[in-house]
Amino acid sequence: MKITDLLLKDIMIMDMQSTEKEQAIDEMIGSLYKNHIINNKEIFKEAILNRESQSSTGLGDGIAMPHAKSKAVKKPTVLFAKSNKGINYDSLDGQPAYLFFMIAVPEAANDTHLQTLAALSKMLIDADFVNQLKQAETHEDVHVLFNKTRENPEEITVETSENSSSKRPFIVAVTACPTGIAHTYMAEDALKKKAVEMNVDIRVETNGSDGVKNELTADEIKRADAVIVAASKKVELHRFNGKKLLNRPVSEGIKKTEELITKAINQDAPTYHAEQYKERASSKPKSKTILGTIYKDLMNGISHMLPFVIGGGILMAISFLFESVLGSDSETFTFLNELGSNAFNFLIPIFAGFIAMSIADRPGLMPGMVGGLIAVNSDAGFIGGLVAGFLAGYIIILLKRLLHGLPRSLDGLKSILIYPVLGLLLTGILMYFIFGPIFAGINTVMVDFLQGLGTRNAVIVGALLGGMMAIDMGGPFNKAAYAFSIGIFTDTGDGSLMAAVMAGGMVPPLAIALSSTIFKEKFNEDERKSGATNYVMGLSFITEGAIPFAAADPLRVIGSSVIGAAIAGGLTQLWNSAIPAPHGGIFVIPLAENALFFLLSLAIGTVVAAIILGFWRKPA
Repeated sequence: MKITDLLLKDIMIMDMQSTEKEQAIDEMIGSLYKNHIINNKEIFKEAILNRESQSSTGLGDGIAMPHAKSKAVKKPTVLFAKSNKGINYDSLDGQPAYLFFMIAVPEAANDTHLQTLAALSKMLIDADFVNQLKQAETHEDVHVLFNKTRENPEEITVETSENSSSKRPFIVAVTACPTGIAHTYMAEDALKKKAVEMNVDIRVETNGSDGVKNELTADEIKRADAVIVAASKKVELHRFNGKKLLNRPVSEGIKKTEELITKAINQDAPTYHAEQYKERASSKPKSKTILGTIYKDLMNGISHMLPFVIGGGILMAISFLFESVLGSDSETFTFLNELGSNAFNFLIPIFAGFIAMSIADRPGLMPGMVGGLIAVNSDAGFIGGLVAGFLAGYIIILLKRLLHGLPRSLDGLKSILIYPVLGLLLTGILMYFIFGPIFAGINTVMVDFLQGLGTRNAVIVGALLGGMMAIDMGGPFNKAAYAFSIGIFTDTGDGSLMAAVMAGGMVPPLAIALSSTIFKEKFNEDERKSGATNYVMGLSFITEGAIPFAAADPLRVIGSSVIGAAIAGGLTQLWNSAIPAPHGGIFVIPLAENALFFLLSLAIGTVVAAIILGFWRKPA
């Protein structure tokens, strides 16, 4: 089978209109669906995104290769797409992607298809070939290039000597990616090519979708100077016991081949001990896994809720501007206020529903949403919705286990009838009669306490929330502070704590930007360029702009940011600032109460953090 048998002309996209990664994925999936390559867009997209969550398929050098095996795929196909402007695809080299190969493989794909896709992966290592593809203007141009480059895809490989010379280093390698379709073979070919250039003998084993190929023998492993494992999934490592071993992601096998081979031939790698590895793996505390699972479920609810929070909250805040100018009888005010309020009505049901869906898959969504609605109607608020989501999810899990022994003929009935009815009934009973009233009382006490805070205590709460926003810059502490403030905001309409959280989240990127401007000798050229972009990210309330700096110098960056963010958060409460919108940064400042004092709080926190970082940081 030739590559052009899979690379169909009719489905190609020669001028993509997308500007962002997920838009590009949707555009390519749309073409596959329109041309009857897949029968379900949602199922295939889920498989694509699952692969992306493990590591980006943006390979660098302007190429992206999203791929997945899925039951939604009717026949093996490669969709070629080209963007003339470039798309930010989270590529390994941080550069835009221009050429896209979306690979769709059925779950029962045969070896011939997989070998052809492996050959495609290897062809894209050739820089000249890639440049010619970038110049292609028509579907026919693309086909001609592939046919001209190689008729027989099985011949597209670069072999190195497999009989180790006594005068040359000999290393062995294993490549594997989660789906075993593309990266596995690209890493194999990249390692082989670089080994030829460096006069090194190499044997590469691939762990692809078609199984293990070119399996390493015990003798080869014994003779090898070192082992390179470029894999993003589990591979058999016990056979390398006692060898110098580099264990890296498959992406490094593609992009950092020279570094890996150099370290291997110099034996600049730790010695692998199988027994010690097993002990470490078995001693891993289970509590972290449980907490990680809970956090994942919680974040699924928050992430799906945020568009309702932001869209509804900002429209409601804008409506108050019109009210102050045109009056409460204004049709513009009424329209915007009701539109925002309608979005807000979905917050807690959506939050609870997607927590439950994360736990129990699709059967958990409906009882979770209804449980969230019961929490709203019983005044249990945000906390009640959180409880409803986890309750509904684990009720469905329990039902799945209890009904596991039913005949297979009833499988279809479970999702259509049994799970919806019993899941809703049990969740409704527990929320309506037990948890709703309990958490309504807790919610009332908490809201009354916060509304009754004196200035001193309010400053402490504001400083605590502001500091939490900077501890992990988008991680669990950050999200906990943000979720808490949203809960108070949705229950009471009071945006004072939103002001503390927003100021705290804006300080880290702004402080890094300011520090890199003032203390230029403490930052290298690349850091100064990145620092400048943090002005925009900070003003837009995107705390994550500070993460690269925090990863490189955690103690100084996080330490200074927490101090500045806590000061900013506390000052917003001292000066009674409030923001009636849950996001937007500088763009929603006109909606704030005591807006000038909010800006002053933000400025003071930013300057303090920037100066601490500047004096604390070592020269570049």
